[in-house]
Amino acid sequence: MASDVSSPSPASSMASSRVDVFWHDGMLRHDAVLGVFDSGHDPGFIDVLEKHPENADRVRNMLSILRRGPIAPHANWFTGRPAIISELLKFHTSEYIEKLVEADKSGERCELAPGTFMSPGSWEAALLAAGTTLSAMQHILDSHGKIAYALVRPPGHHAQPTQADGYCFLNNAALAVKLALDSGSCSRVAAIDIDVHYGNGTAEGFYTSDKVLTVSLHMNHGSWGSSHPQKGSIDEIGVDVGLGYNLNVPLPNGTGDRGYEYAMTELVVPAVRRFGPDMVVLVVGQDSSAFDPNGRQSLTMNGYRRIGQIMRGVAEEHSQGRLLMVQEGGYHVTYAAYCLHAMLEGVLNIPEPHLSDAIAYYPEEEAIAVAAVESIKKYHSEFVPFLRGT
Repeated sequence: MASDVSSPSPASSMASSRVDVFWHDGMLRHDAVLGVFDSGHDPGFIDVLEKHPENADRVRNMLSILRRGPIAPHANWFTGRPAIISELLKFHTSEYIEKLVEADKSGERCELAPGTFMSPGSWEAALLAAGTTLSAMQHILDSHGKIAYALVRPPGHHAQPTQADGYCFLNNAALAVKLALDSGSCSRVAAIDIDVHYGNGTAEGFYTSDKVLTVSLHMNHGSWGSSHPQKGSIDEIGVDVGLGYNLNVPLPNGTGDRGYEYAMTELVVPAVRRFGPDMVVLVVGQDSSAFDPNGRQSLTMNGYRRIGQIMRGVAEEHSQGRLLMVQEGGYHVTYAAYCLHAMLEGVLNIPEPHLSDAIAYYPEEEAIAVAAVESIKKYHSEFVPFLRGT
C-alpha cells in the first residue's frame, strides 16, 4: 500500500491543536417523519415505526461527544446563524428557493423528494445549517482559525441548484465553497466528500467550473430517480471548462479502512496535489461506517481517524492548514458520534486514540478495493486532462 501521503509536521500540529465548532440548537427543530425507514409509510402491520434516519438524536450525540468526551479540551464553540436569501442565491435558483419558502408557509408536512420531508421547523433548521456553515467558512477566511467544523443538519450535499434530494434542502458545503471563491482570497477550492452517497448536488453545481475540484468517495449506488439523476460513475467528470474537475470514486461494498486509505492516497491526494487548491473543504458523512443503516462500506473508527490525518496533511500542503469540515450523513445514533470523534482526532494529529472502538471490528476486503481503485486511476489518467498534465 502506498505511503507517500503528506502529514502535518510536529510544529504545525502544535500550532493547530484545536477545532472551532459551529452549532445552533435551532437545527434540532427539523423533524422528518415516522414510518418504515425513511419512507414515512405506515403499512399497518408494523407495531413500531422508526424515526426517519436523519433525526435529531444522531446529531445530539455528535454534539455531546464533542462537549463532554475526551476531545472536548480541543474544541472551541461558536454559535451559528441563519442564512439570508441573497446568500442562498449564490448557488440555488430563485425559483427553487421560492418553492421552499412556499412549502414552509403552508405549515404542512410535504415530501419534496423521495424520503425528503419538510415539516414545520424544517426551513428554519435548513437556514441555520446553511448560515452556520457560512459562518464557519468566514471564520477561516478572516483568519480567526484554521480548522473549523460545521456541525449542521439537515444535511446538504444532495441538494442541487434547482431541487431537494436525499434528505437535503440547501447545499451547505457548496454555499461555503462559493463564499470562499467570492471572497477574493481563494481562487481554487477542493471539496472532498466521504459520505457514503455520491455528493451529486455539489458536483452538479460546479460541473462546468475549473475553480472547484469536487471529489466523491461513495458506495456504488447509481441513480435513484428523477431527484438524483447523477450516477456517481467514473465517467461523470465535468463538462466544458470543468472537464476533469469532478472525480468520482465509486467503491465496492465492504471496502473498509485499508481500502479507503488506498483510495485516498492513490487517487484523492494526487488529484488535489495536481489541482493546487488554496482552500480545502471536507464533506463528512459517517454513513460509510460498518454499522450504518444507510451504507455498506465497513469503515471503523480507525478508518475515519486515518482519513482525518490524510486530510490534515492535504490542508497543510495546499491551503496553509485551512480546513473546513461540513457534517452530512451518519445515521447510527451512537457509532456515528464515535467515528466523528476519531476523525477529529486524526485531523488534530492527536498521537493516540482517546476512545476505543465502541462496537467491534468488521471484516473488509482490501483486494477488491485495490482493484477498483486501480481501475478508476487508469480511467482518470486517460480522460482527465489536468491529471495528465496537459
